[in-house]
Amino acid sequence: MERDSMTIWNAAYREATWNGLSAEPWDILIVGGGITGAGILREAARLNFRTLLVEQRDFAWGTSSRSSKLVHGGLRYLKTGQVGLTRASVQGREQLLAEGAGLVDPLGFLLAQYENDGASAGRLVYGAGLTVYDLLALQWSHRYYSPQDFQMMAPYISPTGLRGGFHYQDAQTDDARLVLRVLREAADDGGVALSYVRAETMRFADTAVDGGAPVGLWLRDTLTDRRAEVRAGVIINATGAWADTLRLQVGQESRIRPLRGSHLIFPAWRFPVAQAVSFMHPIDGRPVFAFPWEGVTLVGTTDVDCPPPLDQDPGITADEVAYLMAAVTGHFPALDLTLDDVVATFAGIRPVIGSGKADPSDESRDHVIWDENGLLTVTGGKLTTFRQIARQALEQVCARLDGVGGESGESRLARLHDDTPMFTPLDDAATLPATMPAETRRRLLGHYGARVAELAAVAQPGEWDQIPGTPAVWAELRWAARAEAVVHLDDLLLRRVRVGLWLPGGGVDLLPRVRAIVQPELGWDDERWAAESAAYLGLVAAAYGLPDRATIPDWRAMLSRSREARAVAVVVRRERRLSAGRRAGLALALVLLLVVFWRLIRHRETGEGVE
Repeated sequence: MERDSMTIWNAAYREATWNGLSAEPWDILIVGGGITGAGILREAARLNFRTLLVEQRDFAWGTSSRSSKLVHGGLRYLKTGQVGLTRASVQGREQLLAEGAGLVDPLGFLLAQYENDGASAGRLVYGAGLTVYDLLALQWSHRYYSPQDFQMMAPYISPTGLRGGFHYQDAQTDDARLVLRVLREAADDGGVALSYVRAETMRFADTAVDGGAPVGLWLRDTLTDRRAEVRAGVIINATGAWADTLRLQVGQESRIRPLRGSHLIFPAWRFPVAQAVSFMHPIDGRPVFAFPWEGVTLVGTTDVDCPPPLDQDPGITADEVAYLMAAVTGHFPALDLTLDDVVATFAGIRPVIGSGKADPSDESRDHVIWDENGLLTVTGGKLTTFRQIARQALEQVCARLDGVGGESGESRLARLHDDTPMFTPLDDAATLPATMPAETRRRLLGHYGARVAELAAVAQPGEWDQIPGTPAVWAELRWAARAEAVVHLDDLLLRRVRVGLWLPGGGVDLLPRVRAIVQPELGWDDERWAAESAAYLGLVAAAYGLPDRATIPDWRAMLSRSREARAVAVVVRRERRLSAGRRAGLALALVLLLVVFWRLIRHRETGEGVE
């Protein structure tokens, strides 16, 4: 049932929804408001399940607003033979590109090859991997370029030792806006989502009747401290890196290995790149990238353990700053980038299933679905594959809730895997001003989908102008404050309209204009605005800025020591490269090609999936 979206996610809607939480049992209760939970809510609403989603902080507060913004097919997973994961990712990417223009957009990738990072063997391996990558997407987008041609596409990259590189196609998104659009469309189909509601204590059934399976949760409204007992046929734990919190309540051991990935953001004019550039870190050989995103240049990422507690906004550490600065200094020395050029930083926590590997980067990024004593946990995985993950989780739900709502599980399963578009198709964009630049129009349609008409309806004179230094327009702030569940100022400026990432100091210079637009919409008095703005600026300084500069190691000295160490080993590598390195690379290339061709042929002949 479609609702009047102007009343969804404002204070009155939240109050009415809370008061009805315990009136009758829900079919499904989802805990976690990131992309995984949002995707499950979207698909469950399509199947006419009565579904509630709760999130303890803001929607997309955790990993899903702090990713690397890439919608990619997982090229790196081919190296470990995870063809199924790569194929699922490529399929997800292609569908998002086809349906989400303006929210999910193509991104060209350049993969630099240098003498000192095993480029001879690397060309064979990466060439084979990119061939497989393109075949899985039924396209041919990659090409190898000479050093001279490669520098034409990445003019500021270091020419020293450059042997050329590959170009291929991937995609990027605004991750937080992706979550919001999926949630909004789920709400239009009858799904219910509440932020700032914590799932605290599991309620179990009578052990003598059905083994003590969980049948509900005690929920706490963190804004008012009131509590409600909510019952549900199925409880889904979609809390990502926080999944062990609920799992422990059903007697399970901790299995999540939270990994932090941190990023630096530079102004596009100071670090100009026309497309993504990926290269091996000059110190440890890990892949690092720099790419254009929403008018800035994003550099990432690290991959380090992030031990508990995880209840505060994660921030980049001094060592991570030095690590990423060493990467850009080593490969883009002509730009002479310094800490003064950094606009903002951010760090996200990846929900990775721990297997005891010494190197965090060696842990699998695939998702898992665990049915543990009746609690269904869905965690791990990639932003790109959220729909496939949601459908796999709901396969188990359909079996459990067979006959609920008068529909068989078998009937729902058939509808679950139909070719329904991921996003609600748009009728037209006539409600936007005819004089609006085409790129702004495209972006608004992608970010807000069918809600763009309501956004246009609330815009005041002058609010179609761009917010200085950003791709957003002022009207987006008004719409978000009115109808997008904004509770705190950081919800608005870090996740709805991402001023806090695009501008120095979180956009502090624009706060007077922001206040004039959103304070009346949110109903905040002057005291509340003062408290919110102080808390926001404090958060930006603590978690989205640089740590104390005195604590940041000298990355230039780190680079110098690394170059000395490489000089000692370079002769040995050159001798090995033409023998063992080339043979190993060629062997791996052949194996990858044979595996993917065999699995594609088998899929075509038998209909068997390769996920």
